[in-house]
Amino acid sequence: MSAEAPRRRGRPARAAADDTGPGARERILEAAREQFAERGYDKTSVRGIAKAAGVDPALVHHYFGTKDEVFAAAIEVSFEPALVVPALLDGPRDAVGERLARFFVGIWENPATRAPLLAVIRSAVTHEAAAKVLRGFVLRRLLERVADGLAVPDPKFRAELAASQMMGIVLLRYVIRVEPLASEDPERIVAEVAPTLQRYLTAPDLRTP
Repeated sequence: MSAEAPRRRGRPARAAADDTGPGARERILEAAREQFAERGYDKTSVRGIAKAAGVDPALVHHYFGTKDEVFAAAIEVSFEPALVVPALLDGPRDAVGERLARFFVGIWENPATRAPLLAVIRSAVTHEAAAKVLRGFVLRRLLERVADGLAVPDPKFRAELAASQMMGIVLLRYVIRVEPLASEDPERIVAEVAPTLQRYLTAPDLRTP
């Protein structure tokens, strides 16, 4: 009896045609977003994502690597920093706070993007991997890039202040659902928060009111 050929890691040699088609990666991402939103970070597995997407688990590893990397990719779909940062910086400098507030509130008001992000927030409290993803996208890949683009002193600190303002609203409005904030008109939230974000990101001296 001939020896069995050793198994190779990575994409399976005999993947089904629909596994390797151009839509396979998008199906995996969509399934990942749904799984993380419904099950949370802890209970979501690569195997479960693959089953929901109708592909072999090895294909998930082929496209994304580890579960943490699938998680990060699923969140990036919501933020799209490569497109968002230039858009936030393109326009009058004195309105960057409003543009940021409108973008951030808009992400959370959209049910399609809110569900997976809620999974991130809830998971970040107890899982370092989820917290790392949250820090990476909200801070390093979004707000710090905006602050750097504005060429202001202490850009990292300013980004952290802006993040604290926005994440506080997220927790109270969308996670804990504290009233009346939870039911307030999004436009009023944008109007009230924008001046604070503007000061954090552009004031020459943060100690000046």
